[in-house]
Amino acid sequence: MSRTYRIGIVGCGGIANGKHLPSLKKLNNVEIVAFCDVIEERAAEAAGKYGAEGAKVYTDYNELLSDGSIDIVHVCTPNDSHADITIAALEAGKHVMCEKPMAKTAADAQRMVDAAKRTGKKLTIGYNNRFRPDSQHLKKLCEDGELGEIYFAKGHAIRRRAVPTWGVFLDEEKQGGGPLIDIGTHALDLTLWMMNNYKPKVVLGTAYHKLSQRENAANAWGPWDPAKFTVEDSAFGMIVMENGATIILESSWALNTLEVDEAKCTLSGTEAGADMKDGLRINGEKHSRLYTQEVELKSGGVAFYDGATESAPDLEMRLWIQAIENDTDPVVTPEQAFVVSQILEAIYESAKTGKAVYL
Repeated sequence: MSRTYRIGIVGCGGIANGKHLPSLKKLNNVEIVAFCDVIEERAAEAAGKYGAEGAKVYTDYNELLSDGSIDIVHVCTPNDSHADITIAALEAGKHVMCEKPMAKTAADAQRMVDAAKRTGKKLTIGYNNRFRPDSQHLKKLCEDGELGEIYFAKGHAIRRRAVPTWGVFLDEEKQGGGPLIDIGTHALDLTLWMMNNYKPKVVLGTAYHKLSQRENAANAWGPWDPAKFTVEDSAFGMIVMENGATIILESSWALNTLEVDEAKCTLSGTEAGADMKDGLRINGEKHSRLYTQEVELKSGGVAFYDGATESAPDLEMRLWIQAIENDTDPVVTPEQAFVVSQILEAIYESAKTGKAVYL
C-alpha cells in the first residue's frame, strides 16, 4: 500500500528552488513539510511556494532533524557542509539526497558512505545529468554491450566565459574548488557511469588561474571580482583505471576556446564509440565501412507532435522516491559518488604537487 513521504529541505537557495522543490512538488506521494536556511526569509519564501499546509521554517538544521515525522531530507547547501548535515540526517533516521558534489573532500565523502551503511538509510547524490534522455539511452547501449569494452573516454565540462559570480562559488574554503568540483564533477560522473568503471589507479592533473585575475572581464553573469576569485578558472585531469582504461577530464568556467560542452562525455569502445557533443551520435564499423549514426531521442511520430517527455529533474526525483518506496538502490549510489570525489581531490592534489597521485 502506497504512503506519503514527508520531506525536509536544508538549504533553500538556487539549486533547491531550481531543481528539487519544483520536481518534488509534482509527485503525489510526497509532501514538503520543513524548510531550513541560514536566511530565515529565504526558507519562509520557499515554504510559502512549495510547502504543505503547516510547513515549518527553521534556521538550524538540527531542529528540523529532531522532527521524527520527517522521512527524507534533501541537502542543498554549500559543499563544505554536505557531510556534516548528511551524516546528522542519516543518524536521525532520515533517507538523504545530497546535492553534488558529494562532499568537499574525499575523507568527508567516505564518512557519508560509512554513515549510510551504519544507519541502513538510503543516500544518493544529485547527479541529475544521468537522467537526461541522451544519458539514459546511451547507458542502455553501454549495458547491452553495443560499444564493447570502453577503454578511452573524455568528460567535457567547458565554458568559454560563464563564471558564477553569486553565492560562494568563488570561495575555495566553502566549495573546495572551482569548475572542476562544480561542473567537472557532472562530466566525470557521467563518464564513470557509462563505463561502469569505479576503480581508479593513478591520476595526473593541472589547474590554472590564468584568467581569474582580470578586471572587468567579459562574462555571462557580469564581471567577477578578482579579489574574491580564489578557485581555479580551469582544470584538467588524466585518470588511468585499474583495468588500463584512460579518462581525460576537462573543465573550465573561463577559457579561450570555441569548443564548449558541459556535462557530456565521449566514449571509445572495442565495438563502437559514442559522443554527446551534437546530440547523441554512435560511430563504428560495419561490413568494412565506417558509419556515424545520429540517435533520434524524440518520441511521437505524428506530425507536429513530439510527445511528452519527463524532464531530467522530474525523473531524478521520481526514481529517488521509488527507490525508497521499493527498498532498492538509488540510481546514484554513495559508493559511486565517493569515487568521483576521490578522483577530483586527486586532480587538485596533483595540480598542486606536480606529481601523479596513486589511489
